[in-house]
Amino acid sequence: MKYRSFGRTGLEISEVVFGAGFVGGILLGADDDKKRAAIRRALDGGINWIDTAPSYGDGRSEQALGWLLDELDDTPHLSTKFRVDPGRPDIPGQIAESLDASFQRLRRRSVDLLQLHNAITPQGGDGSLAVEQVLGSGGVADGLDRLRAQGLIQLAGITAIGDTQACRQVVASGRFDSAQVYYNLINSSAGQTVPAGWSGFDYSGLIESCRAHQVAVMAIRVMAAGVIATDQRTGREIPLAPGSEVADEERRTQAVFRAIGLGHGSRAQTAIRFALANAGIAGVLIGFTELSHIDEAIAAVEMGPLPADALARLASLYDSDFGTL
Repeated sequence: MKYRSFGRTGLEISEVVFGAGFVGGILLGADDDKKRAAIRRALDGGINWIDTAPSYGDGRSEQALGWLLDELDDTPHLSTKFRVDPGRPDIPGQIAESLDASFQRLRRRSVDLLQLHNAITPQGGDGSLAVEQVLGSGGVADGLDRLRAQGLIQLAGITAIGDTQACRQVVASGRFDSAQVYYNLINSSAGQTVPAGWSGFDYSGLIESCRAHQVAVMAIRVMAAGVIATDQRTGREIPLAPGSEVADEERRTQAVFRAIGLGHGSRAQTAIRFALANAGIAGVLIGFTELSHIDEAIAAVEMGPLPADALARLASLYDSDFGTL
């Protein structure tokens, strides 16, 4: 395993982060022995961060990690998340309430990182939070500062979804340590400028904004919920980027592998190596379905980032919006 600096925090994290969510689902659908083997294999392979959330299996991911981590001598970094109801008063109180419920499931009294799970938009609405609700008096940032002062969390983060400019404003505030950012082979817009007429959602160089403000980046949806990794469908291939459909993501995936070929490891490994080619990313968050997937991801790290010639072919592909411009 290789490690990278986690923004300005002073932490070094593994280039692969264990995602304990719905898309991979190994901590939700597997039996206890397989769950135990998955965590053990990841830690033995050098993975030192596990990411979860209350919404993953309605708390079952956190519950599984509670007893699994109790069995281990290792103490990996652990992050979880919270959502707030924008229509309810006392956002800091909602955050504290959510964290306390997470602590009960996780059997812990602190976590390394607590992250906002709501989308962020300029004015809020449809479950998203307005920038003012995140940064203003009595908002999310104030609530997280309070928890940090109490020693209940070490770091504060966001899930950078919703409106990109609103997310950039939150990143630039200096009040958050990390951001989970959408970035993959079929939508690289968080890591580079895309052409006029780009048909995908534009994350507008969000990774560079994070780097400029020393905000650590965990890349999410590196395999687009499995669409990039395999042609087999599980029903968990739910697009996260606004306006995207599975059929669009399949078309773009086919264009990617026509451009660079299949000589860079498995499709999943190629996706991981692509994300790791961006120096602004601290770690790639990967959900696992099978134990072999953990070995595959660790092997991708050892292969190193995609070579320059493959990246150049991809850059040309993006410049043409996958051949549509």
